Amino acid sequence: MLVIDPKSTPVKDLHQFMVGSIAPRPIAFVSTIDEDGNPNLAPYSFFNAFSSNPPVVIFSSNRRVKDNTTKDTLSNVLATREVVINVVNHAIVRQMAIASGRFEKGVSEFEKAGLTPIPSDLVKPFRVKESPVQMECKVDEVITLGEQGGAGHLVVCHVQRIHIDESVVDENNRINPHKLDLMGRLGRAYYVRASGAAIYTIPQSEEDVPIGFDQLPEKIKFSTVLTGNEVGLLAGLVEVPSKEQAMQIAQTDERVKAILAGSRSLEELHAYVAELLEDEGKQDYAGSVAWVGEFLEL
Repeated sequence: MLVIDPKSTPVKDLHQFMVGSIAPRPIAFVSTIDEDGNPNLAPYSFFNAFSSNPPVVIFSSNRRVKDNTTKDTLSNVLATREVVINVVNHAIVRQMAIASGRFEKGVSEFEKAGLTPIPSDLVKPFRVKESPVQMECKVDEVITLGEQGGAGHLVVCHVQRIHIDESVVDENNRINPHKLDLMGRLGRAYYVRASGAAIYTIPQSEEDVPIGFDQLPEKIKFSTVLTGNEVGLLAGLVEVPSKEQAMQIAQTDERVKAILAGSRSLEELHAYVAELLEDEGKQDYAGSVAWVGEFLEL
């Protein structure tokens, strides 16, 4: 493996290794104003949520690597202690890219990017009308991580109010990721669109404890057919299938009966298990089919 020593690696290279590995990252489209009331808008992908009670999000405004300067956003934060964090969806990602340009202080990125500033309820910075989610925040703390180029300034934001476009909310009063259509940042010029086929579910119970890989038979753990994710689904079962369940399937499932009457191939049985695992509602059944090979010693 390529071994990276942060102490001996140039910052510009270390930065790219980090942002290429720690991805995708959500994008905070941060709106601020300076002490004279001039608006500023800039995207930051060193950003995430860290608490829901109290509601706290943090983004980092890093010193520029080339000349070790800080950005207008940081100056405005220190002066006013208020921000609005707007999310970036696919519909505005190109405008966000324009707003990331290094414009002179006092120039409105809203105007440059063709975005609409609208008043906030509780803070002075403007919201981005085109963004489907906007968070009005008070800044609790700014934590400086260093004084050299590339060093971050963690801006700890206490969310005061959230505005959500009703069109992205489903009938259960939850945000639908396909409708929200968020963009994520990767390394260099790469982005990812968080909707469509890129999204799938991994149901996880907060109460049920999975059996784990250690409870899987060796023939399943080291299957030549099942992928690591498919074996992981079987390890996620909440109980080991019983011999009675497996034997009933061996006697009633036509596909299993054909395998047992023919080549009795473990690989063929596991291929059937893989097909079943594609259906979220058949994972328990797939587990019982998988254990047929164990109990019948295929």
